[in-house]
Amino acid sequence: MFRSPALVRGGIAALAAAGLILGLTAGTTRTAPGPRAGPAAAATTPTPVSAAPGSATVLSGYAIQSTAKVADPAATVASPGYPAAGWYPAGPRSTVLAALLAAGAYPDPFYSTQQKQIPAADFTVPWWYRSDFTVTDTTARTYLDFSGVISAADVFVNGRQIAAASMVAGAYTRHELDVTALIRAGANTVAFRIQPNNPRKRLTMGWLDWLQPPPDENMGIVRDVTVRRGGPVALRDAHVVSALAMPSMSSADLTVKARVRNDSPDTVTATVSGTAGPASVSRTVTLAPHETRSIVFSPADQPALRLSPPRVWWPAAMGEQPMYGFELTATVNGTASDTAHGSFAVRDVQAPLNADGARQYRINGRPLLVKGGGWSPDEFLRWDRTYVEDRLRYALDLGLNTLRLEGHIEPDEFFDLADRYGILTLPGWECCDKWEGEVNGTEAGERWETPDYAVAKASMAAEAARLRHHPSVISFLIGSDFAPNEEIEEMYVDALKAADWSTPVVPAASDASAPITGRSGMKMTGPYDWVPPGYWYAKREGGATGFNSETSAGPDVPTLDTLRRMMAPAELEALWKNPSAAQYHRSPSPTFATLKLYNAALAGRYGPPTGLEDYVRKAQLAQYENVRAQFEAYARNAKDASRPSTGVIYWMFNSGWTSLQWQLVDRYLDQGGAYFGAKKANEPLHIQYGYDNRAVTVVNHRTSAADGLTARVTLFGTDGTQRYDRTVTGVSVAGDGSSSTALTLPASVPGLSGTYLARLLLTDAGGREVSRNVYWLSTRQDVLDYAKSTWYHTPTTAYADLTGLGSMPQAPLTATASTTADGDAGTSTTTVTVRNTGTGNTPALLTDVHLVSAQGAPVLPVRWSDNQISLWPGEAATLTATYRTGDLRGSAPKLRISGWNTPTVTIPAAGMPAGAVP
Repeated sequence: MFRSPALVRGGIAALAAAGLILGLTAGTTRTAPGPRAGPAAAATTPTPVSAAPGSATVLSGYAIQSTAKVADPAATVASPGYPAAGWYPAGPRSTVLAALLAAGAYPDPFYSTQQKQIPAADFTVPWWYRSDFTVTDTTARTYLDFSGVISAADVFVNGRQIAAASMVAGAYTRHELDVTALIRAGANTVAFRIQPNNPRKRLTMGWLDWLQPPPDENMGIVRDVTVRRGGPVALRDAHVVSALAMPSMSSADLTVKARVRNDSPDTVTATVSGTAGPASVSRTVTLAPHETRSIVFSPADQPALRLSPPRVWWPAAMGEQPMYGFELTATVNGTASDTAHGSFAVRDVQAPLNADGARQYRINGRPLLVKGGGWSPDEFLRWDRTYVEDRLRYALDLGLNTLRLEGHIEPDEFFDLADRYGILTLPGWECCDKWEGEVNGTEAGERWETPDYAVAKASMAAEAARLRHHPSVISFLIGSDFAPNEEIEEMYVDALKAADWSTPVVPAASDASAPITGRSGMKMTGPYDWVPPGYWYAKREGGATGFNSETSAGPDVPTLDTLRRMMAPAELEALWKNPSAAQYHRSPSPTFATLKLYNAALAGRYGPPTGLEDYVRKAQLAQYENVRAQFEAYARNAKDASRPSTGVIYWMFNSGWTSLQWQLVDRYLDQGGAYFGAKKANEPLHIQYGYDNRAVTVVNHRTSAADGLTARVTLFGTDGTQRYDRTVTGVSVAGDGSSSTALTLPASVPGLSGTYLARLLLTDAGGREVSRNVYWLSTRQDVLDYAKSTWYHTPTTAYADLTGLGSMPQAPLTATASTTADGDAGTSTTTVTVRNTGTGNTPALLTDVHLVSAQGAPVLPVRWSDNQISLWPGEAATLTATYRTGDLRGSAPKLRISGWNTPTVTIPAAGMPAGAVP
């Protein structure tokens, strides 16, 4: 993410002065402050290790403690039987602070500013991670295999040091240590002495201005540590490379590769055999003592490796996601020595630069408008499969097809899920710390020293080998804000080639170039703070042209439910009363410390807030229109003959903590205006309004064309009086993101009020409504001062007048609801029909339906068929909400219905239809 050098220096200085601070954990609710808990009794149950050849047993957890509190020598600490009295338990993947929070060592750090109570000084010394495991068979060879150490570690097994921190350094480097000679029958111990982390000085992970960073800087072990067993011959680096015949896709060639390593002192003959998809392979190889050889199976010698026809993997909205598996076994004298297995898919990814120099992704030959968001893991890097899967389902619900991971590259299971759901990913190294320290001039991050080159190369090799088989991964970005210099680029590219990397390598997420990989074809022009909806339509700055790798209008104020979970009453009052107040839950950066720009726009366009609820109500309306406009502009311009848009990454999809900025969905998975604005913009067949040219356009995100459509546009005053109405029949639009302009609204309409509403309806040939889109507009436009644009926003010198919305009369609604449960799936579906029963003209604007428990708490996650709808008198809409039945925690479901100009009421939603909204 781009940073102004001066602002970055100021931000780092501010952090140093204030002390390092931390953020939120998934699923943590607000609790009252309490005394610090003492150390819990560390888990002492050893992990039983399998003796099966090719097995990889994950250590089940650790006991951890600060070296400042451990006086015993390392050999003693790392030996079986050490009592670890008073140590803290930690899971198999855990930062230091994650373990301390789980143990209750601090009051809830995610509410208000309580995280400041966590002393950063506790994490300036190394911490011990200690785990016991048991082995019954000592004849097998044994290896310690791991990555994810932050930032470096001395490693010990059974009292002996087997690696120094100078060797085990970097969050992404992978290490395999042969510990056969040290293993004994019964109990064994592995211990890591973890060094403190500083992402400005080490090639690890950092947060910069995303959130208030954790005081331990994520020091710990955040990926699995496994104990591998095997015989004399080891199989390593096994993988399958697929090549899809293009453009026919009628066949695909599979190439199976592996390294066969003789770890014994004798000459050995081994047979490597197995399957790759439907094909069987086999070969015998003789290895000298300690020799390693590569073996390759290809269609030239194994005809079954040519699939005809193959099952082709597609992104979610374009087709199915079939996966193949492979299994290899190395046998010596008829006995299995080692095994390897994995999955792969058949698909083709190309991303050439178009005539305008923008990167255009093509999946299996079909152009794709990348519609994505920036992904954030949990701030403490804890892995929670359910929580991750919930967010990935939300991404699909929003019509997104891509997630960008700038650093913080998630564990294997994340990419397994992305493969399964058909969500594309753009992983890469992060900006503004050590990763770009050699090339980013005066920005954050120190220049590289000799050891850093080795760590960077090993990191690239490890991540390439880990990610190459995932069809969801469509590129690796070897730079973010800055492209690497030639020396570093060559090192990265060589590592990727050695791993048989088959998708495009992008030099940077910014408009940069590198000697080998050329131009990035991407831009990083922001904005990152508030701009009006019309901004997105101009083909300049962050507007809808080219590939924008990170951009949004900045703040995304969450729902009132979430705000009350994360902020104290005094902070909530300052949120709406004091636009210049520093907001702890926004960013540590002085550039983004307040909501000044956002709050000024909110008051200038909608009128000054009269209280917290009015502030949040206006925020949801504003975020809906702005996020919708961003995605709509990029979608409309995707097929333009002149400077088309090819990709947009909303910055960001989610936040790693309780945040006031950069999120389509909040930390608790609640959904507000930003969420439903994105969902509306990205619906499969969509009618939309252009803020720049008043054109009403139909955009078709489906693969097939749509014909016989009818588009209707009606303009209303805020009192509901109709001032304009036009219907166009016979509208046709091609598929794959094509668009068709149905009509253009006149520049002026007699009698139209300064603030007015536009209702856009799209019906199919059978008269069924397939898209409804309502805009609140002004005859006075927002005025942008492009000459004064900065890296994070473009100033607005005059605001559109939307204050007329404040005078809209109340609109009466009725609602009926019922719920059915699917016991086998463990889910429930609540169906609600909302109707505007008014006898006048007044619409019910942006009506929100929230599923809540009997206690009034939101039931989350939930997937709505639609929400935040606008209904005119006599109109009704039926919505469905699907969720896990268990999330009700035994409560009967209820629906809380609210809106811009409707009273808030709650109705029952269980069993037979019930309830009426007055």
